[in-house]
Amino acid sequence: MRLRVLGTAAGGGVPQWNCACPGCRGARAHPERRRLHASLAVEAAPGRAYIVNATPDLGEQVESCPWLLPGPGPRDTPLAGVLLTDAELDHTLGVPRLREADELEIWSTPAVREAVAERLGLDALLAPYVGLTWRGLPSGDDFEPLGGPGGPECTVEVSSIPLSDKRPRYAAGPGSPEGDWVVALWLRDRATGGSLLYAPAMGVWPPALDEAAYASDCVIVDGTFWDDEEPLRSGFSKRTATQMGHLPVTETAARLTALPGRALYTHLNNTSPLVDPDSPERAELAALGLAVAEEGMVIEL
Repeated sequence: MRLRVLGTAAGGGVPQWNCACPGCRGARAHPERRRLHASLAVEAAPGRAYIVNATPDLGEQVESCPWLLPGPGPRDTPLAGVLLTDAELDHTLGVPRLREADELEIWSTPAVREAVAERLGLDALLAPYVGLTWRGLPSGDDFEPLGGPGGPECTVEVSSIPLSDKRPRYAAGPGSPEGDWVVALWLRDRATGGSLLYAPAMGVWPPALDEAAYASDCVIVDGTFWDDEEPLRSGFSKRTATQMGHLPVTETAARLTALPGRALYTHLNNTSPLVDPDSPERAELAALGLAVAEEGMVIEL
């Protein structure tokens, strides 16, 4: 199983278009600090790939990954679909960018499907352009292969770990369905035995996540905020990190250091000190044997 980190930023990216915080100013002055919205590319089989979350940066992200590029025919593409961890706008607004496809798979929970298909209206919007096939994410120890009927043989399987019922703002309120709104994705390769746990947004750490993390060779988790007070301290929010649905790094670092596999942070907010590679917080992570996922990083499991 081959994966490529396509983006590592929280909603808005780094820099955010309307922000002049230190992180955004630093990214404008030092282009190497720029970060696209958090996403992964997953090569399920030769010539068949998926992306985890379809971000507003999808076009640029596809172009950055050699094995997502089209060919040899003028409209041949290895990109078969999207795996959604939630229904947030920064993880779903890229779906309409894929309207030129003939067919497209979208894997999600039922609650996320209702939000994206009905509340965002993407089913009706995209129907004249592309044939959408919705597939339900299995859960826990149940895995399903990513390869479709008639496609290349695929040994990569996916499952999910339910995390919370946190809804995006557009899907909150009366009529919003109950269910799993935020999940971690658990990917494994039957052929190699390698596995990855990906949880770019999480406000809790349930026992099932702990079990999956210990069983995984690589874990990439929510690094949105350094500590719980960061959103308040930045002056852009009246809620703490956990109130916004994100466990801060200071509360998850000890868990990650105890894991047997590799551990990385993603989904960094523009206010996070981790966007500065020279920050004391980066050095603190390094001393713990932890790191921030970097865009373009390839992980083979």
